[in-house]
Amino acid sequence: MSLSTTPATARTDLRAAPPASSATRPTTSTRYTRLTGVAVAAGSAAWAAGLLAFGPNPDPGWSDTVYNLTSLLFQLGLVALVTLQLRTGAIGTGRVARFVLHAEHVLLGLAILSTVTWIFLRQYDDATWFLLLDAFWPLSMLGMAAIGVRIAIAGHWQGAARFWPLVAESWAPVVVPVNALFGSSVGGAAGALHLVVGYVALGLILARRPELTGARA
Repeated sequence: MSLSTTPATARTDLRAAPPASSATRPTTSTRYTRLTGVAVAAGSAAWAAGLLAFGPNPDPGWSDTVYNLTSLLFQLGLVALVTLQLRTGAIGTGRVARFVLHAEHVLLGLAILSTVTWIFLRQYDDATWFLLLDAFWPLSMLGMAAIGVRIAIAGHWQGAARFWPLVAESWAPVVVPVNALFGSSVGGAAGALHLVVGYVALGLILARRPELTGARA
C-alpha cells in the first residue's frame, strides 16, 4: 500500500492584502486639503501685506489692530495646516508623531491668544503675563520649523508637498535673525518675502495638488 498526498490547489480569487503601511496610514479628503491650502495661502498673503504696510512692530492704534488681524489670519491658516498634517500622518503615524502635532496645536493656540491680547488688551503690554504669553509666537514658529524638517525626512507627503514645508516653515530661523541684525524695516520686508515664497506657495501646492499629501477624493 502506498501513501501519497496532494497539496491543496491555491486559490486565485483572493486579492493580496495591501501593505500594512498603506493600509493603516491616515488620510483625508482632497476637498479638505484644498480648503486648507486656500486658508494657508490667504492667511499668509494677508500677513505679508500687513508686514509691508505697517512693519513688524507698528505703533498702537488702528494700524496695530489691522496688522494683528492679518497675523491672526495667518495663525488660523497654520492651525488648519497642522490639522492636515495630523490627518495625513505627514510626520508619521506613531504616538510620538501625533503628540508633536498636538503640542504644536497647543503652541499655536497660545500664540493666537497672544495675538488677541495685542488687539484687545494692549494696555497690559508691560505685564509679566502678557510678555510670557507673547513668547508663544516665536515658539510656535520654531515648532513649525521642526515639523517641516520632519515632513521632509518622513517622506509621507510626496513631490513639492514633501520639501516645500521645509522652505515655508523655516520662517522664524530665517527672518528673526534678519530682523535682529538689520532692523524692523528690513526684517518686515524679508518676512513678507519669505511668507510669499514659503507659505503662500505651500498653500497653492496643497490647493492644486492635494493628492501629494495622500488625500483621496
